[in-house]
Amino acid sequence: MSAVMPLGFATPVDAVIELTGVRKTYRTGDIEFEALRGIDLAIRQGEFVAIVGPSGSGKSTLMNILGCLDTVTTGSYRLAAQDVSEMKELELARIRNREIGFVFQGFNLLTSLKAWQNVELPLVYAGLSAAERKQRAIRALERVGLADKLDNKPGELSGGQQQRVAIARALVGEPTMILADEPTGNLDSVSTEAVLTLFAELNADGRTVVLITHEHDVAMRARRAVRVRDGLILSDELVSAATRVVTA
Repeated sequence: MSAVMPLGFATPVDAVIELTGVRKTYRTGDIEFEALRGIDLAIRQGEFVAIVGPSGSGKSTLMNILGCLDTVTTGSYRLAAQDVSEMKELELARIRNREIGFVFQGFNLLTSLKAWQNVELPLVYAGLSAAERKQRAIRALERVGLADKLDNKPGELSGGQQQRVAIARALVGEPTMILADEPTGNLDSVSTEAVLTLFAELNADGRTVVLITHEHDVAMRARRAVRVRDGLILSDELVSAATRVVTA
């Protein structure tokens, strides 16, 4: 069971993200728990989608599958025209590094490294030279408004600035999508506004942004809201421009 896709949304023909009949079951001894119970979801390049639901709704499990951090029990998942449903861990790691830019609630920055050094980390695995890695990291930090914080370590930055470093790190590899898991959960209202505005700007530049959140107001800053509860999609709707302005 899942929501009917509104007219104009992605179809399997043009979807950069496509989940079909996805179920995820966890087993502990003789006990089984079905976290996802049949998810159909398609997202096209350049969309800004929020996946929203309360704790225990299945949104975190869905995030892990979208991010290739976990695999489906049944069903299929295609990312950038690649079927990742049955890939092994090494293949999934390569897909994650190439196609997905992660932004987490806790920033996940290395405290001993400068901002640009944190940002360049995904490029280390891509085989780029040190000079090119630093140049691309600097450009990414400039894009998120931190050109004056290149040499600052995380402890010298505010929470909002640390999250922007994390967004720059997500951008630096030119991924297919940015996957943000509760990215405003540790931020005050001013920093939350700045981060959500940045996501909107990146989306306006053509980036695909998928935002996982339990907060209705945060979800309403996206252009499309997918509501999840009890492992099912309850609704999948466009967010009106008027609503986005009111909740900004």
